[in-house]
Amino acid sequence: MRNIDIGRRSVRSLKSAKLRTLLTIFAIGVGAFALTLTLGASNGAHNYANTIIQTNFDPSALIVTADQDVFSNSDSSHPQVYNERFGSITNAAGATKQVKLLSDSDIARISQIKGITSVQPNIDVSTKYITRDGMKKYVGTFQVFNAYHNPELLAGSIPATIKDGSVILPEGFVSALGFSSPVDAVGKTIRIALQEQVTTNSLSSIISQLSGTEPSNSIEKNLTVIAVAKKPSSLIQPGTALYLYANNHDINAMNDYITQGTTSYHKYLTAYANVTDGQNNTKLLATQARIKQAGYGAQSFQDTEKFIAQFINVLGVIVAVFGLIAVVASVFGVVNTMYISVLQRTREIGLMKALGMHKGDINKLFLFEAALIGLLGGTVGAALAIILGIALNPYLSNKLGIGSTHLIRFKPIQIVGLLVVLMTISLLAGVLPARKAAKLDPITALRTE
Repeated sequence: MRNIDIGRRSVRSLKSAKLRTLLTIFAIGVGAFALTLTLGASNGAHNYANTIIQTNFDPSALIVTADQDVFSNSDSSHPQVYNERFGSITNAAGATKQVKLLSDSDIARISQIKGITSVQPNIDVSTKYITRDGMKKYVGTFQVFNAYHNPELLAGSIPATIKDGSVILPEGFVSALGFSSPVDAVGKTIRIALQEQVTTNSLSSIISQLSGTEPSNSIEKNLTVIAVAKKPSSLIQPGTALYLYANNHDINAMNDYITQGTTSYHKYLTAYANVTDGQNNTKLLATQARIKQAGYGAQSFQDTEKFIAQFINVLGVIVAVFGLIAVVASVFGVVNTMYISVLQRTREIGLMKALGMHKGDINKLFLFEAALIGLLGGTVGAALAIILGIALNPYLSNKLGIGSTHLIRFKPIQIVGLLVVLMTISLLAGVLPARKAAKLDPITALRTE
């Protein structure tokens, strides 16, 4: 008997038991729905994380540290010996550990490593306040402007070389500082105050403690607004929406004033190393290896992606388990359906055998039916998941303010692979009922009531 004829007969057999077939398809569809939605959400989460990383970090640059423990889990079972020349970082559990800091000599040494174009210390400067005459004072943070960020501007322009005393103002400060519009802010002056960090044994600290007052060693600096940056989307690194940007010289001068006389003076936790032709992954990895050989820690944006992907994959597996439970449950449904079908069609099987149908064709007939149930259940479940995902994407993107980035993304190859897996599972579930049908004695089957 031809396979196409067996396929047609399988379809007719499934139609003759519509309710039982639909219930089994529904059971498989539930698992397919959950697994498809899990795959889509996992793809979307990976894409979202990668977009954030690529939006905030130059993929052709490396993040360099003096201590490789910054990028790894060091032994935390023993207490660390205090070293005042070290800095500290806090892990996800809130525990603090000391790490070596980069010095100017380290920066100079790293810049001499083959493949490095330039090295820029990563400096965030927290001001005492930001204000204008007659306006309230606000806290703020400065950072060196990186052209890679390419912010969308509401007014003004950013020259290739930013002059000293210039600032790029975020949109959030426009109305707060009394400007009528972003255009009004350009060319105007803002005033910032810097507070020098005072050590506990310094003269000013001792005098302040005796008098019961706070140290007053701070300076004010005027900066001219050259551009106003639009409020960034949620893809920008959290907490940086109100960052103000200036050139490297001004940021270093601010940081020097704040940290002078302390152990943090000219010390940096991380630095950005620009790699020559860093878009070439082979060259990027080779330069990263040379930095590590020199005794420093180095991490690329790919390393960060992998680190985040681990968490996403773990969450994806946890959710997928529920879908797999539904699939496992549906396997018993397929077995049950096929066994009932064999019992109800015993005389039919006997008649087909009496008319010359081979055991192999009988076996194929029931296996085709099982595979069709898996295909239909998988298709229905996957289709519903895709429809729901497409419908939810605009709402989720708008709610989270991430623009056109979608949090649920489906890949055709994954859907096809899932359908093949579900068909295979259903096919295996139908093996025993199919063998039972193929082994029926035609005479005994014809006598069955």
